[in-house]
Amino acid sequence: MKIVVCGSMTASREMVEAKKKLMELGFEVVLPDFTEEYAGMATTEEMHAESVNNKVEHDLIRGYYEKIKLCDAILVVNIERKGVAGYIGGNSFLEMGFAFVLDKPIYLLYDVPEMGYRDEIEAMRPVILNNDFSKIE
Repeated sequence: MKIVVCGSMTASREMVEAKKKLMELGFEVVLPDFTEEYAGMATTEEMHAESVNNKVEHDLIRGYYEKIKLCDAILVVNIERKGVAGYIGGNSFLEMGFAFVLDKPIYLLYDVPEMGYRDEIEAMRPVILNNDFSKIE
């Protein structure tokens, strides 16, 4: 099974860790471009500035859609961010939408966040792992 990992670049360290755990379980894993580089950056401000440049310069949103088309499922690494448990930002929400429309299973590392678009997230019927990767089918 091939899983595409999604999440904010501020969760890059957690995405790299998720990749390791998934690979130990025998999954093929795709991370967003530049994730390992972001994981080595010192501040979220540094990550954000670099992320905007890369999104435009490398057409990352459209490119990740193509990767999602070729995968079996996505995993959203939705750690706490901005004081919101299970935060799902703009890019991750888009990627969930891509997966939903493509009829791919959607896994969330943690519970659905209390955000303005919670209803839309719940309507996509994600499977909540609560950090238990053995729940991935």
